[in-house]
Amino acid sequence: MSISLDEVQHVARLARLDLEPEELLAFQAELNALLGHFQDIQALDVSEFEPRPHAVVLHDVFGDDIARPGLDREDALRNAPRTRAGLFLVPTIIED
Repeated sequence: MSISLDEVQHVARLARLDLEPEELLAFQAELNALLGHFQDIQALDVSEFEPRPHAVVLHDVFGDDIARPGLDREDALRNAPRTRAGLFLVPTIIED
């Protein structure tokens, strides 16, 4: 299969490229070379390989979810600018 010059001109027009005739011929040659590579790939026998969802093995980058003791209330509130009854006080942003 090869790409005709008309098809290259059509694609160039769709991409809004104003190409000279030499450039169209160069692109035609490059696209035909690519199609040749794709035909080579399609000719390969891959029946012995299992299909994979990804090209590389994916590893989980997160650690195990292990419960650990957190801060106690006094440590958590130690540097808070305002507290009351063991809670953080924040400015009101919604008015009645």
